[in-house]
Amino acid sequence: MLLLPAIDLRAGRCVRLLQGNFSDSTAYSSDPVETARGFEGDGARWVHIVDLDAAEGRGADNLRVIERIRHALSCRLQVGGGVRSIEKARALLALGVDRLVLGTMVVRSPGEVRRWTGLFGQRFAAGLDARDGRVRISGWTEDAARSDTEVAAGLGALGLRWLIYTNISRDGTLSGPDIGRTNGAARAAGLPTILSGGVGSEKDVDEVAEKKDSLVAGIILGKVLYESRVNLGALVTRYPQSPCLDWDS
Repeated sequence: MLLLPAIDLRAGRCVRLLQGNFSDSTAYSSDPVETARGFEGDGARWVHIVDLDAAEGRGADNLRVIERIRHALSCRLQVGGGVRSIEKARALLALGVDRLVLGTMVVRSPGEVRRWTGLFGQRFAAGLDARDGRVRISGWTEDAARSDTEVAAGLGALGLRWLIYTNISRDGTLSGPDIGRTNGAARAAGLPTILSGGVGSEKDVDEVAEKKDSLVAGIILGKVLYESRVNLGALVTRYPQSPCLDWDS
C-alpha cells in the first residue's frame, strides 16, 4: 500500500485545513523543503503537495516553493491545487513534477482534460473531493451538483488513470477514514485510487489496508504526521514502498 505524506502550502508554509475551511488553518512548518526531505528520509516514494493559494485563487501561488522541493528530493512528486490552465500544467511539468492532480477541470472542462492527457500522456490524476457524496470544486467552495460516483464513472474516458478521493468532512479531523465511499468511488471509476482524509492513527492505516477495495492502492497522510500520531518510517517498514507501487502503468 502506497503511503503519501502530504504537504499543503499556504504562503510558502506547511499548513493543514479543517474540513477544507480556508479560514480554519493551522501552520506547522515554515520550511516545506525540510519537511519534504524528512518524508523522503523516512522512506516515502511519493510526496503529495497541494497549493492551497492556487486552489483558493487568491494571492500568489507557490510555484517557486514547489520548484525548491523538486530540486531537494529524488522521490516522486504529485501536485494539485489550482491546476486550471494548460500554462499552469506546463509550468509544473517543466519543473519535474511527476503527476498533476486535476479537480475543478474534471467537472467544468472535461474536453480540455482529454486534450491535456492527449498532449502530455499519463501525467494526471483526478482529485475527487466530496462532502456527503456530493462533489465540491473551486477549492471545495462550490457544489458541483453531481455525485462522487457519477463523476468517477467518467474519468477513464478523459484519459485519466488514477483517482485521489477525499471525504471533505473527514479531512483534517483525525476522526477516521471513509473507506466505504472511497471503495465506491474506486469501483465506479475502475481506476487505482488513493484515499485521503480523516486518518488519525496507525490503527486507521491498518483498517484501510484490511478493508480497502483491491483498486484502492494507497493512502494520503497529512495531519496525522504533523501531530506525531504515527511514525512514517515505522509505517514504511510495515508497508514496504516497492517500485511496483509507482503507478507507472
